[in-house]
Amino acid sequence: MRVVIVGASGFLGRAFAEAFAHRGADLLCTARDADKARAEALWPQTHAQWISADLAEVPPASFWTEHLRPGDVVINAAGVLRERRAGEFDAIHHLGPVQLFDACAAVGVALVIQISALGATPAAASGYYRSKGAADRHLRRCRVASAVVQPSLVWGDEGASANLFASLAVMPMLLLPGGGGQWLQPVHLHDVVAGVLALAEARPVGSRTIAFVGPEPVSLRTYLADLRRQLGYAHQAWVLPLPERLFRWGAMLAGRWKGSFLDAETAGMLLQGNAAPAADLEGWLGRAPRSHRAFIPAHGVPALRRAAWLQWMLPLLRWSVALVWIWTFIVSIGLYPRDQSLALLARVGASGLWAELLLDGAAVFDLALGIGTLALPAAWRSRVLWPLQLALIAFYTAAITWAMPEFWLHPFGPLSKNLPMCAAIGLLWAMEPPSRCRMHAAAPKPP
Repeated sequence: MRVVIVGASGFLGRAFAEAFAHRGADLLCTARDADKARAEALWPQTHAQWISADLAEVPPASFWTEHLRPGDVVINAAGVLRERRAGEFDAIHHLGPVQLFDACAAVGVALVIQISALGATPAAASGYYRSKGAADRHLRRCRVASAVVQPSLVWGDEGASANLFASLAVMPMLLLPGGGGQWLQPVHLHDVVAGVLALAEARPVGSRTIAFVGPEPVSLRTYLADLRRQLGYAHQAWVLPLPERLFRWGAMLAGRWKGSFLDAETAGMLLQGNAAPAADLEGWLGRAPRSHRAFIPAHGVPALRRAAWLQWMLPLLRWSVALVWIWTFIVSIGLYPRDQSLALLARVGASGLWAELLLDGAAVFDLALGIGTLALPAAWRSRVLWPLQLALIAFYTAAITWAMPEFWLHPFGPLSKNLPMCAAIGLLWAMEPPSRCRMHAAAPKPP
């Protein structure tokens, strides 16, 4: 059996590829950038081939027929949760898969497993659900054995939804739309993978639609409370109801940030909620799927709790550092008496026009550092901004220590507070994503 995984570099596709690779299956994996995906894959590559394919460009059926073989098991795990440009949902979830499914029928593959979503129908309110539902409908009409897998929220260590819900669960107070009464049926990644493995091995005939869900529905509020308990908190969070209109407005604003899980589309999906019987998945697993009350193993609690808090604290810390630099500019340029600022500069040897230029130039530079903290991309922050800020603080501290050592004894601690400021900048620097070029340079070449 050869397994073809479309979207093998994504969250689900990567998990499927790893599971099949450890079972020794021959794999044909696709990704937008095959070389990059191969270099970053952490599973055995002995029996794996990679090709570049981007469903957003809607490769024609003829492209797929060149790579597919009779008897293949084809898994379409490609998908995006948020559109980066208009029409992306339709291309990646509908038009691209239609070409793939037609090629599968023409070649005579053994089985197509379509990773859809619980709630996906061509008439859904959400563009995400509509595009998935349209592809599902086309696949069911094709002359090929197929399984439309419709997962609910999937919990996995690297999943966007898991990171979001864990970061919500640690908060002592929550504002939830409608008080968190929406029904969910989250399923663990391991159960999704096990279900797909079972389908691929059985290769059933005909067409079927299977809900991949947890053992029981749970409200959003209860789900977060159970996650909070698993993360080691004895007391429940204080939950306040948030008006739906205000929630949608906040989600729309959050959607302006490309790294956000929430936008107007995902907010609507969350408000809709979804649940389904778990009997079909139980049948394929031969057991009940894992309960959401057992999603987090004890050994993973400390790391996940830290990661959840960092989701909140890193942006707050970054804004705090930015405001320190911006406030320093405001104070230096006019709020603090200028003659007293010039008197301080005189003590380090600067006077006259030189002192005036130094005071104004340093203030503008502080402003630039503050704006850069908020506006620069991560790569520039790592390479330039954070080391520059640390070097500047070190220079200020050394100069003041030499000229005005009594500031170390000041009760308000103007110099000693530089220590936690440096620690904060150091943490922000350490938590920036590694440079891609460095990662690729360090990655071993495939045999």
